[in-house]
Amino acid sequence: MNTLDLEKVLHHEIPLTTAMGISVKALTPNSVSLVAPLNKNINHKSTAFGGSLYSICVLTGWSLLYSKLDSLGERGHIVIQESNIQYLLPVTTDIETVCTNDNEVVFDRAIRMYQKKGRARFILATKVFQNDHLAVSFEGKYVVHR
Repeated sequence: MNTLDLEKVLHHEIPLTTAMGISVKALTPNSVSLVAPLNKNINHKSTAFGGSLYSICVLTGWSLLYSKLDSLGERGHIVIQESNIQYLLPVTTDIETVCTNDNEVVFDRAIRMYQKKGRARFILATKVFQNDHLAVSFEGKYVVHR
C-alpha cells in the first residue's frame, strides 16, 4: 500500500476525510502522517477547530492500523474505543499529524492475538506539531475485530 492507496481508502471508507481535505503525507511500515488544510478546519479564532484536531488524530491511528493489517493480508473492523487528547498550543497552520509504532514487540503481540482470536486492542499515540513545538498530544485505544 502506498500513500495514494491509503488516501483513497480514507476518502471511500470515511467521507469526513474528504470534507476535511485530509491527505496522506507519508506512510512507512511503522508510521503514518496525515495533513489537512487549516482553511477547511478553522474556528472563529482563526485556529484549527478542536473537533478537526481530534478527528485527524483518530484517523491517523486508524490509518496506521489499516495499512499494517493490509501489509499482512488481513482485514478487520477498526474502531476507536477510548482516547485522551491534550490541546497544548493553538494550531495556526495546516494540520500535520504523525503516528508511529514505537513498540514493535507489543504491536506484534497484538497482531498475533488478532490473527488467532479475531480481536485485539492497540494503543497508539498521535502528535500534532506547530513550528516544531508539540501542539496536540493524542492517545487512542483502538479495537480491531473480524
